[in-house]
Amino acid sequence: MIVAPSILSMDFTQTLKQLQEVESSKAKWLHVDIMDGHFVPNLSFGPDITKQIRKHSKLFMDVHIMVEDADHYSDVFVEAGANLLTFHLEACKDAESVHRIISKIHHQGCQVGLSIRPQTPVEAVFPYLSVIDLVLIMSVNPGYGGQSFMEESVDRIQRLRKEIDAHQHSVLIEVDGGINAETGHKVAQAGADVLVAGSYVFKNDIVSAVESLWKLK
Repeated sequence: MIVAPSILSMDFTQTLKQLQEVESSKAKWLHVDIMDGHFVPNLSFGPDITKQIRKHSKLFMDVHIMVEDADHYSDVFVEAGANLLTFHLEACKDAESVHRIISKIHHQGCQVGLSIRPQTPVEAVFPYLSVIDLVLIMSVNPGYGGQSFMEESVDRIQRLRKEIDAHQHSVLIEVDGGINAETGHKVAQAGADVLVAGSYVFKNDIVSAVESLWKLK
């Protein structure tokens, strides 16, 4: 299992120390949540913070932009060092704009993910599975850390896994929201490939928490 600790839950008085602990764990990715205060009701990091994290970490940088202007911010965060940039389907006015952003990000040498809110039918991402690298299933309402896992997410993951496998798409399923050892096991069984965990990792022993998720199949 790929584990992507979410820096939204990091203790920012201990940033370098905690980054070093993540680097020494089984984690291969680092998850960075970007919020604009409009698409979601919270604000988080800008590109400068992202660049600084990039300087101090060799991990694969998984950047999730929860913003209204996905077209503009995709450029900004690819430049800041994203290896994978995930934007929201709901932030795009039509399929043409979705395809344009996907193509633009790929042409910049960055992998592309597409995310959906819990209220959006999982089938909404099916038309794009042949042109993206990852689908991010939100198992909480996006915008804040520390929320409880939505059990209905398991069925959504199963349906997505079935569609990906039926058409042999090379697409990873990432799950973010309320992930711990118990909920991580559920989504791993449902077909997830990548687990994003914030509170569970950074409010416990980082190395041990990451390993408990990494071992899941």
